Amino acid sequence: MSPARTLRIDRIACTGQGLCAELLPELIDLDEWGYPVLKDKTVSDRLRTHARRAVAACPVLALHMDDDRT
Repeated sequence: MSPARTLRIDRIACTGQGLCAELLPELIDLDEWGYPVLKDKTVSDRLRTHARRAVAACPVLALHMDDDRT
């Protein structure tokens, strides 16, 4: 089994373009100003490819996926 992965958002870098929520609606909503809100930080194996795509597509590199190595 691969290590668990979690999403995090760099709130200072984020400009609220909303692309992450379009690419990963299972885990990301937008608030009333268009900034991302994580529904769940844990990325399941089923969503890992979609999460990687959303991280790579962020125009300001504000979305990150980290390994949870506890």
